[in-house]
Amino acid sequence: MPRPELEEITFSIDGREVAAPANMMLVDAAKRGDVEIPVFCYEPKLGQPVGACRMCLVEVEGIPKLQTACSTPVKDGMVVHTQTERVRDAQAAVVEFLLVNHPLDCPVCDKGGECPLQDISFGWGGGRSRFIEPKRHFQKPLELSPLVAIDRERCILCYRCVRFSQEVAEDYQLILQERGADTYVATFDGHPYVAPFSGNITELCPVGALTSRPYRFRARPWDIEQSGSVCTLCPSQCNVSFTVRDERVLRVLGRDNEGVDDGWLCDKGRFAYQAVHADERVTRPMVRDGGVLREVSWERALSEAASGLGRAKGRVGAVAGGQTTNEEGFLLQRLMREALESPNVDSSPFGSRPRADLVALANPRLQATVEDIEFAHTVLVLDCEPIDDAPILDLRIRKGVRRQRTKLAVATSRPSALDPNAIASHRFAPGGGADFARALSRGDESVREFGDALRAAGEEIVIIVGERSASAAVELAEALGLADVGGAGIIEIPAQTNGRGLREAGCVPGSGPGYAEAPDGLSTPQIAGALDAGELTSAYLLHVDPLRDLPGSGAWAVGLERATTVVAHAAFLTDGVREHATVVFPAEGHPEKEGTIVHPDGRLQRVRPAIAHQGENRPEWQVLAELSARLGVETGVMTAGMAFQQLVAAVPFYAGLTLDVIGGRGVRWPERAQATGLPEAPAPAAAPAARDVAPSNGHLRLGTFRSIWASVEVEASPALKFLTARQRAELSPDDAQRLGLRDGERVEVGVNGTRVRATVALRHDAPPGTVFLEEGVAEDAANVLSGEPLVEVKRS
Repeated sequence: MPRPELEEITFSIDGREVAAPANMMLVDAAKRGDVEIPVFCYEPKLGQPVGACRMCLVEVEGIPKLQTACSTPVKDGMVVHTQTERVRDAQAAVVEFLLVNHPLDCPVCDKGGECPLQDISFGWGGGRSRFIEPKRHFQKPLELSPLVAIDRERCILCYRCVRFSQEVAEDYQLILQERGADTYVATFDGHPYVAPFSGNITELCPVGALTSRPYRFRARPWDIEQSGSVCTLCPSQCNVSFTVRDERVLRVLGRDNEGVDDGWLCDKGRFAYQAVHADERVTRPMVRDGGVLREVSWERALSEAASGLGRAKGRVGAVAGGQTTNEEGFLLQRLMREALESPNVDSSPFGSRPRADLVALANPRLQATVEDIEFAHTVLVLDCEPIDDAPILDLRIRKGVRRQRTKLAVATSRPSALDPNAIASHRFAPGGGADFARALSRGDESVREFGDALRAAGEEIVIIVGERSASAAVELAEALGLADVGGAGIIEIPAQTNGRGLREAGCVPGSGPGYAEAPDGLSTPQIAGALDAGELTSAYLLHVDPLRDLPGSGAWAVGLERATTVVAHAAFLTDGVREHATVVFPAEGHPEKEGTIVHPDGRLQRVRPAIAHQGENRPEWQVLAELSARLGVETGVMTAGMAFQQLVAAVPFYAGLTLDVIGGRGVRWPERAQATGLPEAPAPAAAPAARDVAPSNGHLRLGTFRSIWASVEVEASPALKFLTARQRAELSPDDAQRLGLRDGERVEVGVNGTRVRATVALRHDAPPGTVFLEEGVAEDAANVLSGEPLVEVKRS
């Protein structure tokens, strides 16, 4: 779908000639002439203006009545006045009416000092009130949710929070109750406002009516500093600003970047900063002594790690995950391939694909951008759930459907939150995403109707695909001819935050930095098997606990038990680390990190430190460089910047990049001329077809997913503990009735003696014959059942 064409026009405002795009709202166009028009209800991210507060009234020549600048598009030759007596009187009257019932809470209000109402009262208000009558009162403050407090006396009824709930997040929970002076914000059913994006309303609120409960009374604006960085808690990689006081993160705000996040944050990104300061966090190195992990000096920990890894030279396997930066991944593969003479390094939980597939997936001609989602003719969501895998992409998809009339098609094994917005939905068996994509490519009769719906709207198609089916998505994109269509292509959501960056840094077997050829090595599942078989004797775990984060946790438990040396970088002692690690290096929190990561659409972004390292933490690139030196390979890396320079020198399509060029908004390398440095893709190998096993003898197909809340950071953050993911078995009502189960009942799910306990959750749109379990939860994770096509479900 073509982007709106921008025609430049000229208009006059307060005697100044200003150039702006035609039909831009006057309040925005005025800024180009350095003229500020006050607003309360207006927020471009929320969509079409509503003109509710009337604060932006201006005078337009030729129109007898004052006009709201937020809803008046500029036209060529328009003459606008914002400083006439008539305008000033109107604006002062609006301020006066807003303050009639507004309490004088400024000395104790969290918004004080950074409050638009304060600023506008000083700049445009009359300076005194003529009202002496009693003000309106509500019970205050109330818990709108465990994360948000509401003070209804302060509310000015700007509608921002309600519009966000109904028009952006589309959770439809917030409404306005009553009428007139008695109007107040509430939830539709009186229940707490619990939703993945609820925290955004605290940032949208122009007064102190909606405040963050974790931040309440923690600091004043003159006590704090803001530090820009990137959230590394999921592949969305949202741009954030950390609010810091005395080397502690007290709050996280969105940092608008239209190419990444539109300024929104999910609640995990907004509130999980508390995990950085949790008491149980690992902040000193640890070594297993007498069967127990004990805190030791850095010298001893580094010595033990280097000694153990050195004895296993050539027989070490490494897995990178979680929040690993490009620089850390680059140094890890150097440590493995150069110092330990072992090619067994991977960053994919499912096992890396052939190098040919990785190069084809990185083809610049097939790279869609986040903004393309909004303007595409059709978006195909394939084998992924954006609300869990990359939450901000869920909002961008909804924005395109709502504002640009983008068509949405959804093909997943598990019911999707986007199904109500889709023109076509298709369910396939768990693990069947790649086969479905190839069937679409061939135009098979079984998917003909879905394929017709996909193509009907136009040729600009964006495919948002999960990592497991990404290679098949390349075949589909080629069949659809997307390589030659602007605004079309693929966005792969990797299983790990920086999955794409780690591949480009060489953290995959058989592929070096920049997808250069490298000796074949073992993939993640193969490393587990080799540890079990004794072919490998040591493991290096960088930001990953195999028992929690990787499929096949049973095989990993056996393999790690047999390993002689297990070195782990961890922020918390999760089960796998606590039980099997011989050396633990404290992992940095994302507000402490320095480095770069790569967004799923190919945008390199800078991760900048906002606070000093807690406890005795050290930069992890430094730990990797020190280990390499102790094992006989001097990397020459003394700073994070030097590691980045080595990475750029090793990756041809990064050539010419500097940290200054990346800056605060990132750079998409597929758009640069140096993208031609991507190597030619070798011929891909034929992919084996997945085998769909039909349910039988009371057994059901097993599907797995990972919730946005299945994270150690969520569990360690006091504000988010109520959202901690717990195992549930999602069934269709028909299957539950056949098995004699009820919603909320406790069951056991398993096969061959391996079982997990779960709570039945009935989903009316769940495909029959299938049960879905959650991976990555602290207890009874489905990882232990990975690879089992059929499972038995029975009452506990």
